[in-house]
Amino acid sequence: MSFVTLGALLVALLVGAPIAAHLLRRRRAEERPFPPARLVPPTPPTARRRSLLEDRALFATRAVSVLALAVLGATPLLRCSHLSLSRRAGASVALAIVIDDSLSMRARTDGAEGDGRSSQASSRFERALTAARELASGLAPGDAAALVLAGAPARVALASTTNLAAVSEALAAAAPSDRATDIDGALALARDLLRGLPQSDKRIVLLSDLADGTPGAPPISGTPDIATWVPLQELEATGQDCGIVRADRSGQKARVRVVCTAASTAARGPDIAVAQRDGGAGAPPAAAGSAATGASAAAGRSLEVRAGDAVLGKVALDPALRAEELSIDLPAGAPEILIAALTGGDAIAEDDRAPIISAGGPLSIAVVVDPATTHVETGGPPPLEQALSALDLDAQIRPLPSVPEHADELAAHAGLIVDDAPGFTPEVRRSLAAWVERGGVALLTLGQRAAAAPLGAGFEPLVPGVVRWSASPVPGVDPATAGWLGPSAPGLADVAPRGRATLGAEASESAEVLARWADGAPFLVRRPLGRGVVLFMTLPLSTEESDVALRPAFLSLLDGFVGAARARGGARRLAAGEVWTFDGYHDVKVERVRVDRDGAPQGSRSREALPVAEVERRLRVSPPLAGLYELTLDGERSTRVVSVPEREIDLRPRRVAESARAAELGGMAASIDGSPYVALLLLGLLAVELLLRSIAGRQEPTEGRAS
Repeated sequence: MSFVTLGALLVALLVGAPIAAHLLRRRRAEERPFPPARLVPPTPPTARRRSLLEDRALFATRAVSVLALAVLGATPLLRCSHLSLSRRAGASVALAIVIDDSLSMRARTDGAEGDGRSSQASSRFERALTAARELASGLAPGDAAALVLAGAPARVALASTTNLAAVSEALAAAAPSDRATDIDGALALARDLLRGLPQSDKRIVLLSDLADGTPGAPPISGTPDIATWVPLQELEATGQDCGIVRADRSGQKARVRVVCTAASTAARGPDIAVAQRDGGAGAPPAAAGSAATGASAAAGRSLEVRAGDAVLGKVALDPALRAEELSIDLPAGAPEILIAALTGGDAIAEDDRAPIISAGGPLSIAVVVDPATTHVETGGPPPLEQALSALDLDAQIRPLPSVPEHADELAAHAGLIVDDAPGFTPEVRRSLAAWVERGGVALLTLGQRAAAAPLGAGFEPLVPGVVRWSASPVPGVDPATAGWLGPSAPGLADVAPRGRATLGAEASESAEVLARWADGAPFLVRRPLGRGVVLFMTLPLSTEESDVALRPAFLSLLDGFVGAARARGGARRLAAGEVWTFDGYHDVKVERVRVDRDGAPQGSRSREALPVAEVERRLRVSPPLAGLYELTLDGERSTRVVSVPEREIDLRPRRVAESARAAELGGMAASIDGSPYVALLLLGLLAVELLLRSIAGRQEPTEGRAS
């Protein structure tokens, strides 16, 4: 509130003037001679009560007039501004509103560190939602609007429509989540929604804190045909945060990974890698020069393991902590479910607590590779193991000398990769098929050894038919058929192997060919089996046969494989926004269980059932919030954990191009100016006062004559 506004409101104190005037008002009676009064002895004068209000209607009119004058002088308080678009010559607009619903949007809009209690009304997400409603209220008939959510993965909440009521309904359904941020994906979806619309003026409005974990990425800007507007600088990420991204229990030890970031005010510099105390990878880089910008978010804070009000273990955080796995010993007889919590407060309170359960371990991937055939000249582990480690997929790689013969030995693994095996014995085939049918994911590469399987060995029912080996008739994989491998698929167009495996037609029956050779023969095939899936590639990983294991497309293949193993329920822990896929199950129920301070479920009322969607005849569930989940799969219950994405702790914002802040795109506009209405009220009060005074003037002579 400005000084001028405050001074204008102080005029309201003058309402005391009419009160005093009416209380002190005293009418003198008109004296007329009365002769008999001389015969009456005079009475001594006495004090008369003068404090009663007279003409209350007139007094009320004058008091309200004084108050209205004060309000009129303070018109800045009566001006409400809202976000609005600037139209080009009044033309219709095709608008795509991109709202960031990621974890970092739960921070407060003022950037101040909280006290451990979040205020939903003052969060960045709520401010972004309010701005989106203001933009939607300014749309006119003929305008088109779409809504995209930028929490990873980016989703279309509402396709382009001219039904403005649908826009309001979509905004009402939007809710914050614990997802990571996918600004680039959201902008790409928004452009796709706007292309082809008849409106010549196409706009994307990005309502985000711009903290997507890639502060060094190119600045956000529009395209020649579609402008991008980033209107609210108040949403830009600031402050410091520490979060718990993983909390596991192994025996009598709790291992908790804590990630902290420095103040985002130093985010304009280039990315600087952070040396992690535990030697792990994947932590978000800290801001450059954070030591000079202020205290770390970890300063003076501790990590506690709690069971109700009792603290079972505690360790102080190093003030210089950026990413570290902390270990706390648990006492004997500790409850099954415990809570890991950070003391103190920071920018985001929702990532300061996490349940600790034994089911939160990393994904286990078993690998059966012959080092003699897949070695590299530079030495070290086989390329397969090096690639899995480089991808940092939060999975434990477990090399095995051979495929286990018993299904119980495979039960501990969610995925299995076997390179050019010379067939499987009947016992191994039975155990492997049973493991896949229960939800396992296997990747088999077929080469010269697979085609020379001894008598009694084979690959059925995993790979139906006979595997043969021959020289490659044509080089290269057709990139148009390899969309599953993503942008790196064109890198296989010139691969020239010495030979390749060929399969019978039965191998592709009831299967999906994910990539083909240039002559149309299958290169990569996905075949569902029970609740699991088998991927097989008609090329081994041997560097003597081809360099496929050294190409970027191979990394995309491994990323998709591990993602499939994680999605099919094999992941006991996944990040918010990732997807569980349940193939082969008929009755699937997923519930989020809220855990109280005692580390126990709060009861049936706290259980929130998640919708199970069927996509391409596959049941899928995408948990948006971190926490503890209970899965019921065909009557069998299991516990899963959804964690906070590690890169979402990085609060350094992306840069924004000058064109995306241009004033001609829009700005804040006054929607209500109360001064005309107050002026009309004053005129009406003046007329009422004149009327009351006129009536009072007529009554006084009448009363005088009566007396």
